[in-house]
Amino acid sequence: MSSHRHHRHHEHHNSHRLGWLRASVLGANDGIVSVSSLVLGVAAGQADAKSVLLAGIAGLVAGALSMAAGEYVSVSSQSDTERADLEMEQREIEAHPEAEHAELKGIYIERGLDAQLAGQVASQLMAHDALGAHARDELGLSDTTAARPLQAALASAASFVAGAAVPLIVVLIVSRAAVLPAVSISVLLALMVLGGLSARAGGAPMFKSAARVTLWGAIAMGITAAAGLLFGVTV
Repeated sequence: MSSHRHHRHHEHHNSHRLGWLRASVLGANDGIVSVSSLVLGVAAGQADAKSVLLAGIAGLVAGALSMAAGEYVSVSSQSDTERADLEMEQREIEAHPEAEHAELKGIYIERGLDAQLAGQVASQLMAHDALGAHARDELGLSDTTAARPLQAALASAASFVAGAAVPLIVVLIVSRAAVLPAVSISVLLALMVLGGLSARAGGAPMFKSAARVTLWGAIAMGITAAAGLLFGVTV
């Protein structure tokens, strides 16, 4: 027996990470950008070092809680919609099995199967798990993409705190005079790393992702710092 028969082909896909990866990247990006923007805005307004730090800590706490609550509510709404769609589909399968079979058969024909084979596939899949077949092929739902509210909320809050910690640590270790350049440089570097890591985890091009995250983060920080300088914000 030839050795190639013993070789098993493995493919590493990243779609199973979509839920927590999206929430984590969003949380970390928001933590870095929003807290650093707040710190830069307050610092540009000539506030003292203590006020800058307190503003950053307040932004971290409020932002983490807001991210967690927002993700939970948003993803819960998605989960409710998915559940309602599945319940409706189950009723349709029970009430009109022939029509649902024809619908599934039509989907497989559109994907390239001939009519006879499409009918056989639809029959066998519906006999095995009718709701599962319609959920995947008609509604586009699967365990991989299913909404998980608590997971999304925790991932968002934890990653927000991790991102927000970057400018706060810088504020703690540098002098008041160096806050603006030190926070700006460290945050841009952190955004580049975040973009690269998220791209690596998701199997996307690293340079493009890092550049996109860094560009928009820089724009947000620049606008906020300019506002603080323009209005002379003090705390």
